[in-house]
Amino acid sequence: MTTRAPARSSGNTVIWWWIAIAVAGYLALPWYALQDANGLTAIPQVFGGDDKANGLMQALVYGRVWLGLGIAGICIAAAGAVQAPGRAQGALLVAGGLVGVLGVGGAGFLIGAKGWSGEWLNQLFGELAKNQFGVGWGGFVALTALVVLTAFGLARRGFFKGDLFIAAAVVVSGTLLGLFIVYPVLKALSSAFFTEEGRFSFLSLFERVASERNFGLSCLYGGVRCGVAWNTLFLGVATALSTTVLGTLMALMAERAGNKYSKPLNVLAMLPIITPPFVVGLGLILLFGRAGLVNQLLEWAFGINPTRWFYGWFGVWIAQTFAFAPIAFMIMRGVVQGVAPSLEEAAQTLRASPQRTFMTITLPLLKPGLANAFLVGFIESMADFGNPVVVGGQFSVLSTEIFFAIVGAQYDQGRAASLAWILTLFALGVFAVQRLVLGKQSYTTVSGKGDAGVAMALPPRVRKIVYGVALPWMAFTALVYVFAFAGGFVQTWGRDYTPTLSHFSTAFSLEWGQFGLVWAGTAWNSFFTTIKLAAISAPLTAVLGLLIAYLLARTEFKGLAMFEFSALLAFAIPGTVLGVSYILAFNVPPFELTGTGLIIVLCFLFRNLPVGVRAGTAAFKQLDKSLDEASIMLRASSVQTLRYVVLPLLKPALIAALVYSFVRAITTVSAVIFLVTAENELATTYIIGRVGNGDYGVALAYCTVLIVLMSIVTALIQFVVGERKLGRRKAAVAVATSQGIA
Repeated sequence: MTTRAPARSSGNTVIWWWIAIAVAGYLALPWYALQDANGLTAIPQVFGGDDKANGLMQALVYGRVWLGLGIAGICIAAAGAVQAPGRAQGALLVAGGLVGVLGVGGAGFLIGAKGWSGEWLNQLFGELAKNQFGVGWGGFVALTALVVLTAFGLARRGFFKGDLFIAAAVVVSGTLLGLFIVYPVLKALSSAFFTEEGRFSFLSLFERVASERNFGLSCLYGGVRCGVAWNTLFLGVATALSTTVLGTLMALMAERAGNKYSKPLNVLAMLPIITPPFVVGLGLILLFGRAGLVNQLLEWAFGINPTRWFYGWFGVWIAQTFAFAPIAFMIMRGVVQGVAPSLEEAAQTLRASPQRTFMTITLPLLKPGLANAFLVGFIESMADFGNPVVVGGQFSVLSTEIFFAIVGAQYDQGRAASLAWILTLFALGVFAVQRLVLGKQSYTTVSGKGDAGVAMALPPRVRKIVYGVALPWMAFTALVYVFAFAGGFVQTWGRDYTPTLSHFSTAFSLEWGQFGLVWAGTAWNSFFTTIKLAAISAPLTAVLGLLIAYLLARTEFKGLAMFEFSALLAFAIPGTVLGVSYILAFNVPPFELTGTGLIIVLCFLFRNLPVGVRAGTAAFKQLDKSLDEASIMLRASSVQTLRYVVLPLLKPALIAALVYSFVRAITTVSAVIFLVTAENELATTYIIGRVGNGDYGVALAYCTVLIVLMSIVTALIQFVVGERKLGRRKAAVAVATSQGIA
């Protein structure tokens, strides 16, 4: 008897801690969110008025009896905690957790600020005397603890191999994915099934989706324009094709044409990451816009009056190709690096010419990368909001139509939801085609065995094509960015090229006032807000992404496929759809987040989450599972193994996910354009507003500041982390050059 008591106590200690946290959520914190104050400042008043009271007071004094279900769940879980670890204890923990979570959470969805959230509930149960608002700190802490207790119960019942940490990590991560990815997307898409009067109808979706405005083809027989869905599909395919081709050519030049192009291509690859996506569009306007240099030159040389010929599908396609081709380059460069030289050497040993070897060996092995680059280019094009707004003119795409359906005078949720359906189906359709094309074929060329072969130099014909396309494109890209950079330093582009810093002064001026330093520039508020929210979301994104990657790579449980699909769903869902989903899902209880900085942080977090997941998954594939197994055999827990064995080896992946999440949060626009307010304005939305007012100088000055800031951040990280080195001989280019091949 004396030998089992300590084991029982130590095995249940963590359970008692989470029960204490749940009790603290009910007693020490205000249950509901406060409209004009931070809930933590109201802690001294939790036993006071209705608005600031804790959960216990709300249930016993203010008539919100449904909150008593959470108290009942805590009591049931406590009854389980006094028992020895086992299946009986697990049953009580699961029962207590589910009673609390489903009871309180379900009531949160059914009861809103006006009582019952649906008219059918009024008819079924009658008018409700009490209402409730969005969940605050108390509700968040208590519900989180109840979810964790449910997970502990599942572990005690034998799931997740009895590991409490793994069970809690899976259940909590799955709950977060369900609440902040699956739920808002389904909520938004379901709005398309409701008429303007609020009645459910399957026909309403069909009528909205199949409208002439979406799928009209009048442009093919003399009409003004085609439907917005065809515009988006055409632009997405065109951009995906052009970016994939250019990215592949640049990757071949970087890896197979000598080291002299490596550094310039690295700089070029970083530009779309460290700059807002519409900077390219602004640079192209300075070149080809009505007051651009090209139109001015044509007017001076040939007397051709300036027109708006560049605005439309062609301008958007060029801008998106410039913006997203470097992303395809980064994808393809890793694939080209992974092609085993020994396969090419084997083909040439069998007397295959370099041209035939490239066409039959090298190019087929690039197939997965080509498919991935096409998919990324297509989704980036569909989700892009900045370039269509800046250079689209009268050419409408789904992202801009969704925006104007929500923020315009019409405010048509049904139309926005129907457009989101089209955008989502396009993205998932291309994703499915990609999986179908790749099928179950194997493209593995890097195994555990060493491969010190010499990478084959490019055949002469291929080299000419690569140089003839990639080099001019690189030069033109650099020129566009130079113009975008220079536009903030002249008085008025196209009319007065006098050098000036007035645009920087307007945005970022500092003054000395009566009470000290005054941040007088109009951009400071958006700048500090952007930095603050990005700095909050980036570590959360990196940590949660690597945790999910750990669960996917190192654990097996029922529902793993659905868990992985939910984690990567934000990648397949365009940012515009996610943004409008957050607006429609989180403007009513139980999550009243619209207008707060928290909703922007959550959007950053779950929009960029696939980056952390993929970075972590790739890193885990390089770590042998025997390291984990050895730690566990030495009686280390999962938490200790993760902390002392795994995390030190994942430092580069962690830092990469952290930096990428931070940079993307600062430069994103499509997902957050719906979520900003005057109080929580972001840098990208400030710039878009300036562009809309025709104030290109201030917009480009702000872009310059962001480019410099992001360049410093990424340069520091690259200096600290370095890059991957593959153990292969470097004589390929030298040998090829000596033979006159390269």
